[in-house]
Parts: sequence; structure tokens; C-alpha cells
Amino acid sequence: MPTDFTATRAAFALPEGMIYLDGNSLGPLPRAAAARLTHAVEKEWGEMLITGWNKAGWMDLPQALGDRIGRLIGAPDGTVVLGDTLSIKVYQALASALELNPGRKIILSDTGNFPSDLYMADGLARTLGQGYALRTVAPEEVEAAITSDVAVLMLTEVDYRTGRKHDMARLIAKAHAAGALVVWDLAHSAGAIPVDVTGADADFAVGCTYKYLNSGPGGPAFIYVAPRLADGVRPALSGWLGHEAPFAFDLDYRPGSGIERMRVGTPPILQMRALEASMDIWDQVEMADVRARSIELTEAFIEGVEGTCPDLTLASPRNPEERGSQVSFRHPEGYAIMQALIARGVIGDFRAPDILRFGFTPLYTTMEDVEGAVAILSEIMATAAWDRPEFRQRAKVT
Repeated sequence: MPTDFTATRAAFALPEGMIYLDGNSLGPLPRAAAARLTHAVEKEWGEMLITGWNKAGWMDLPQALGDRIGRLIGAPDGTVVLGDTLSIKVYQALASALELNPGRKIILSDTGNFPSDLYMADGLARTLGQGYALRTVAPEEVEAAITSDVAVLMLTEVDYRTGRKHDMARLIAKAHAAGALVVWDLAHSAGAIPVDVTGADADFAVGCTYKYLNSGPGGPAFIYVAPRLADGVRPALSGWLGHEAPFAFDLDYRPGSGIERMRVGTPPILQMRALEASMDIWDQVEMADVRARSIELTEAFIEGVEGTCPDLTLASPRNPEERGSQVSFRHPEGYAIMQALIARGVIGDFRAPDILRFGFTPLYTTMEDVEGAVAILSEIMATAAWDRPEFRQRAKVT
């Protein structure tokens, strides 16, 4: 049955009069989340207290939710687990992958990767010392840079700035042929585009849940490990919940079986209850339908902006098959233009040095939203309404 996007939109609490095009940075509140959180606070935490770990099933949430996310990324049950932050999961996957490939010391990534991923990789290489190093090349040069000295290829599938999409299956095949492992960051992929980590033969994948998956600010991250690696990989961050028997309180670490060993610290139960409310919506959705609608929305937006705003330059790939579910335009005054848009109720965001970024999330973004955003943006550009001191004042979060 085709996905009913009218029903999914109604499942989100969207402020009246707002056109929200920033779900690629923070997803909106699922209407059911407030009641789910209230129940978790009052009935579980409030009445069960510590017995909630058993009575309310808190301890099982990381893998139960991991299985539900797994459906969206082509991962079988028992291969995805939630917990901690995305940066922690990047570090964990990268360190584990390096250990699986002894004798090689180069981490290869691209200059379009999210800076935090690069920071984690560089920090890990510095900690390891002994010749370990991060090597970065331009996104279009990645394939040619996969040489015999590369231990791990670490990439974000969809570029956070431009939406440019890497060919996952092609790069994995090239990396494996060269003897390298691959870690994928799916922060801008999970819930945005169809992903098939199994079909592509991915080694590791990580991602966050507060963007397209709508778990709320600071929501937990997830990690996937291929079944062929899961029982042999050392988790690198040996947290107590990744132990084979956490409540035996042994002084020696013994990793749990499969994906369970990639758990680290105590899971954020309230955030996971919020994520449950979102996953109830996602359970009704087919990713093929999401992708088809996303392309319709982004194509219409590009056509509208290019037809009315000649001073804006498309920064995203023109071919929809080469981009994720976002569209970016460049302008020297991009920050001020975005602030003017936000003041008019069109919410996107800005990425340095000059990118206006707009996310299109079919679960709640409509063609009317696209038309309204284009009309307001064209008016702002035509009248130079962005050229005001208050729109140039930089906030902490852009």
C-alpha cells in the first residue's frame, strides 16, 4: 500500500504558519511523543523507579529500537543497537575497524565529511601514534585515493552541506578489493533515502536519530556491524553494558555477543521513548515512496528558486540521483538571507561559508510548503529584505 503522507504529516506537531525545511538538522515533535514521555516520566520513572529497568523493559530498548531502524537501512534484526552520541559511535566503529586491519594505518575520508567525524578520526590517530594518520581528499577524488595503504575508508554518505551523495556500493566494492574496511555515517541518509547496508556489503555504519528519525534534540545514535564481523570485533570502548554479563560486575571485560558488545553506557530512556513515537510513524512508511516524493519536492524547489532568484547559485548536484533529501544554494550573504527567511516563518539553516540549506522530509513537507517557501525567498531577494543589521548578527547556532 502506498504511503499516506497526509496521515504522516498529521502525526507531527508543526507550528501554525511555519514552513519547516530543517528536519535534516532537527526533526519536529511527533504528536504522540508528549504522551509517551509523560507516561514514561510519571508511570515508569515515577512509580516504578529503578524497577523500570525490568518492569518497563528499559534495558531492551536499545536493540528493540535498533531493529526498527534496521528496516530503514537494510540491516537484519540483531545488527543495530542504540546508545551514546554519534561522535562516540564514529570513534567506536573506526577504532574497531582499524584493529581488524592490522598492518595498515591510514584512515581515508573526504573534505566534505562532517567536521566532527574528522575530528574524531584525527584524535584517534593521534592517540594511537606509531604512524596512524587521517588522510582527506576532495569528495570526487575518493575512489582514486583508495590505495593499498588504506586501512579504513570513513565517509558520510550524504554531504551535510550540499547533499551530494556518494555511491555506497561502488566505494565499498573498491575498498574491499583494495583490502580496506569501510565505516559509513548515515546521519543524512537514515530516513532520507533508501539505504541497503546488507546489499552493499557495508562493514560498519553509524547515524543519529534526531534528524529525519525525529527523536528530539540530543537523541541517541545507532551503530550497525555486519554479521560476519559482529562476533569477532572488539568494541574499543569497553562499556559495562557491552559486557557479556553486566550485572556480574566482573573486573575483567568480556564482550557480549554480536551487536550487544557495541553498547557502552546507560541508555537515555526518555529520548528512546520519544523515538518510539516517531518509529510508530516510520513503521507505516515505505522508503521507496519517501524517496520518490523527496525527488518531487526538491526538483520543484530548485526549479522555483532558479526561476525567481537569479542571484542564488545551486550548490547541490542537479541530478536528483546524486543528492540526498536536501537542497543547498550559495550566496555571499547567505547567513543574512536565511535569517530573513526565518523571520518570515520559513525555517532552513546556514552552513559556512555561504550555504543556505533546506531539508525536504516527505513525512510532513508538502508541495504547498515548497511553493510558499519559494514565494517568500523570491520576495526577500527581489527587495533585498535581508540587508538589515539584525539579520547579520550571528547567533551561536546557525
